[in-house]
Amino acid sequence: MADNKVEETPEVEADTSYSTESEPVKAVRSRGNLTQPGSGLGRRKEAVARVRLVPGTGKITVNKRSIEDYFPNKLHQQLINDPFTVLELQGAYDVTASIDGGGIAGQAGALRLGISRALNEMDTDNNRAILKKAGFLRRDSRVIESKKAGLKKARKASQFSKR
Repeated sequence: MADNKVEETPEVEADTSYSTESEPVKAVRSRGNLTQPGSGLGRRKEAVARVRLVPGTGKITVNKRSIEDYFPNKLHQQLINDPFTVLELQGAYDVTASIDGGGIAGQAGALRLGISRALNEMDTDNNRAILKKAGFLRRDSRVIESKKAGLKKARKASQFSKR
């Protein structure tokens, strides 16, 4: 009978290299000095927000009332603070806003757009790409559809009768 020899192949070690050096730290772009004021206008549904940003402690005033008083819903407060969170600028600016028209959700959306536009105006080089990627510079154009003649509402018609 023939001798069946099985040759063992040496195990191939993976090319891994270990070093004591830590990975290079990503370079953070300088935001410059945060001393420049800015303003922006935001709209959503029927609401219009005129926003003024001034370097400060992060206090937000809407129609001469605090944000907690004007927008008691935490979801709306978070929506308004999103541009600062994305840019990592919490507490860097005081916001003074004048809002009229629309309801609570529309006013919160208008205020967010106004803040985003003001931040974009103040430092376009650093802020624009981040705000645009997050979708904060786009105006939400959805508005209530108008009522049509002969219908009860925009699309609601009276019940059809064959006979």
